[in-house]
Amino acid sequence: MNSKRMLLLVLFAFSLMLVERYFRNHQVEELRLSDWFHPRKRPDVITKTDWLAPIVWEGTFDRQVLEKHYRRRNITVGLAVFATGRFAEEYLRLFLHSANKHFMTGYRVIFYIMVDAFLQLPDIEPGPLRTFKAFEVDAERWWLDGSLVYMKSLGEHITSHIQDEVDFLFSMAVNQVFQNEFGVETLGPLVAQLHAWWYFRNTKNFPYERRPTSAASIPFGQGDFYYGSLMVGGTPHNILDFIEEYLNGVIHDIKNGLNSTYEKHLNKYFYLNKPTKLLSPEYSWDLAFSPPPQIQYVKVAHDSHRKL
Repeated sequence: MNSKRMLLLVLFAFSLMLVERYFRNHQVEELRLSDWFHPRKRPDVITKTDWLAPIVWEGTFDRQVLEKHYRRRNITVGLAVFATGRFAEEYLRLFLHSANKHFMTGYRVIFYIMVDAFLQLPDIEPGPLRTFKAFEVDAERWWLDGSLVYMKSLGEHITSHIQDEVDFLFSMAVNQVFQNEFGVETLGPLVAQLHAWWYFRNTKNFPYERRPTSAASIPFGQGDFYYGSLMVGGTPHNILDFIEEYLNGVIHDIKNGLNSTYEKHLNKYFYLNKPTKLLSPEYSWDLAFSPPPQIQYVKVAHDSHRKL
């Protein structure tokens, strides 16, 4: 073997060693549930589902472990919200101001704000690592069904750009206020919010869609939890999958002369597609009710007396 070929082989082997060292040093280890989730610290509440998904309550998670993991991943999180007419006037400023302060502090966040008029956007300066992106939705279409128009629009934005901009995406209703840290303990492939009222009620009385011809129907005697419609989260791909199933369900119902609610379609989706993480009612507490002892730390609050 001549010296030139020997030199090339040595350089190639050295390059491989550098590449392996780089990936070894920069590889983010998979985070195990037991690394950050400690359900025994909250024996007073349900902390795991039958399919072993964690239910996140205050005191069950190790924020330091999670922070270390997600900072190494260098993530960007999206938060989509829609507000039209008087709801933009009443709620949007407070929602954005509180989210700017408490939502995913210390991480890159893109707020996707959907309104029917740009004049409704409040004058709020985004904090460090935060970006506001506003989109106008045809106001004439909102009277049909606000949730339907919003989800259709959000799906289009996910496909065209959001899926390339963020690692995780939350969609939230605007009539909410962040009161404390809404952090990386909430991240996951598919995240559901437990309903603040129905969590503490008999499962037999859950208000699922029961009409068998509806796409949202869940038969009597079946179902796991009742999920609130004010928040859904996950990867952009999974949020898009939910939106497509929801839109198909609405079309199916219209053809059959039915009109089920967005929340009931959401519950049907989670019945068939089990969420990988559930957020306790602390993350969407209803101000109409006094918090029971299980609610130790309200993260997000809303007022059910003022419906969207």
